[in-house]
Amino acid sequence: MAQTFPARPLKLICPWPAGGSSDIVMRALAEAATKVLGQQVVIENKPGASGMLGPNELVKAAPDGYTLSQVTIGVARLPHMQKMQFDPLKDFTYIACLTGYTFGIVVKADSPFKNIKDLVSYAKANPGKFNYGSTGNGTTPHLAVEEFANKAGIQLTHVPFKGSSDGLQALLGGHIDAHSDATGWGPHVEAGTMRLLATYGSKRTKRWPTVPTLNELGYDTVSDSPFGIAGPRGMDPKIVRQLQDGFKKTLNDPGVKAAFEKYDQPVIYMDSETYTQFILASYVKEKRLIEKLGLGIKT
Repeated sequence: MAQTFPARPLKLICPWPAGGSSDIVMRALAEAATKVLGQQVVIENKPGASGMLGPNELVKAAPDGYTLSQVTIGVARLPHMQKMQFDPLKDFTYIACLTGYTFGIVVKADSPFKNIKDLVSYAKANPGKFNYGSTGNGTTPHLAVEEFANKAGIQLTHVPFKGSSDGLQALLGGHIDAHSDATGWGPHVEAGTMRLLATYGSKRTKRWPTVPTLNELGYDTVSDSPFGIAGPRGMDPKIVRQLQDGFKKTLNDPGVKAAFEKYDQPVIYMDSETYTQFILASYVKEKRLIEKLGLGIKT
């Protein structure tokens, strides 16, 4: 079978809504992979459940390489927070890691909080009064802020939203003090309607080089949040290698490069073996963080 693979179109699940930044990036990757693999790679959107509906689908799919999904770091984190339909250590074949999100915290342009120092000072004087939105419980934009608050010794109030757009609308409407998210806030920052206080990566972004990271501000919080492609468990190693090498080639495609550039996403490539080890290590690390923040499954 591996000698004739792929003999028909492949399905690549994007577990986020159509038209969002993840969807646009995944469509660019699918288009490039179509050229490389010689068969159509078709995107299927399955939004909801903090990006876990794609991984859920893999549990039921045949391990023939024709059903793949985007997987985020959530697969290594959410099992510590709630009962899941999968075991991330057993149920997937991790094919390749490709890129990662850039996250940051924004306030309205007229907010009295000019920087992170202002935020921390206010929160120390008013515990629990500063509220911030994110794209949902257990997502990286939520946990990164909780980790920062833990390190800063402050207490903030979290307001979960279904996605980027409703959180950003709530911020513009003055219903929350800040919003933590991937770069969906970019156009607002560039238009001058929002102010970016900090980003969460290991280094400053190319797009906003004057904005500090939480890490350099002394809060020891890094969330580069790599993501990649996975298939069902038990895939033929030859097919895995073919897909791994094929998706690696997509990273040189002009359309993919443009999509990454648009959303300030770096190339974070890992082959199948390295990506598998990364998920195993992340599973242990995420468990510690979830327990420290008191967000684990209550028994």
